[in-house]
Amino acid sequence: MRAFAQTDRFLSDVEAGKLRPAYVFVGDESFFRRRCREAILEHLVSAELRDFSIFEFDLGDTDVAEILDRARTPSLMAPFQVFFVRGVKTLFGRGSNEGKLRAIEEYCKDPNPDALLILVADHITIPADVRKMEITDKERYQRIRETLGQYCGIVELSQVEEGEAVRWLTDYARARDVKIDADAARELVDALGGDMTMISNELEKLILYVGEEKRIRLGDVESMVLAAKQRSLYELTDAISAKDRVRALETLDAILSGGSGDDAAIGHLYMLAKTFRQMLVIAERNVRDTRMLWAALWQGFRVPPFAAEDIIKQARRYKSKRELTRALRLIAKTDLALRSNPPSKRLVLEKLVIDLTSEPKPEISGWQQEELPV
Repeated sequence: MRAFAQTDRFLSDVEAGKLRPAYVFVGDESFFRRRCREAILEHLVSAELRDFSIFEFDLGDTDVAEILDRARTPSLMAPFQVFFVRGVKTLFGRGSNEGKLRAIEEYCKDPNPDALLILVADHITIPADVRKMEITDKERYQRIRETLGQYCGIVELSQVEEGEAVRWLTDYARARDVKIDADAARELVDALGGDMTMISNELEKLILYVGEEKRIRLGDVESMVLAAKQRSLYELTDAISAKDRVRALETLDAILSGGSGDDAAIGHLYMLAKTFRQMLVIAERNVRDTRMLWAALWQGFRVPPFAAEDIIKQARRYKSKRELTRALRLIAKTDLALRSNPPSKRLVLEKLVIDLTSEPKPEISGWQQEELPV
């Protein structure tokens, strides 16, 4: 599986102790970043010494020279130190950063053998299909390759294709002596939009749920994952369609507080987009009852039975298909904002809810524009 290959190689090097002095983790897929971090902690740092061995820095707050100086200095308390450094994008911002890049290069040529430097470039998104990578991200990645890539190891943390995610689910469950049915695995991946962090978290819950039965069926996924998430989601879309901003923000807060924090934001947005696409189909086909709904929505795109009447009611609140396409455009813009590594994904989602609960500005025809005073 392509998306897993690079991290698997890194994990093997960690386990074997064959490490370069510094690595750059390129990509915003938190699932793989967590896997790499867990391997480092397991094989390189003993549990009782982690307070003295693990250090977190951000180049936006701390100068690279200070971090490198800390890395060069042997610790009296820990035999091995690991430095996780975020904010790599500041090395390629405005102004001259050649001195900072040269300092990292010089460190890599003469490193502390008892230290590991991990530079986190999570401002770049690497899609499962690299051909669909944004031009800006391509340029950022190329600059990292041409500079840091000359003396640091590069580990790609790319997004995962649905087929790879399904295979991972099957293999992981089997390793835990649990069988997951093929349709259950596909439904779990589809429902969570291929978000591996959310998928892995929900799989752990399902393994606990099925217990001694040791088998995860489609009904288990629908009961334990989709129902819990979609019920709260439909409460959110109900408030949005009713233009009840206060209730919508309260519902969003409950969803985010009960989920996986910022890491789950993309998954929530995916499900919100799916619901609005369903409402657009309902509006286009003039669906008025559940019988028509099942005919209008195809397999894999249908709503759970408990939400059937609610989604029809919500779709009918919109006066035109234009309002629903406007909502989808706002969601698409929010998706780009979430993937650009904002300071707070919660604030990005709250702004979306505010925009969705606002009345769209009336369009002005050409002859009306001509009559407006200058």
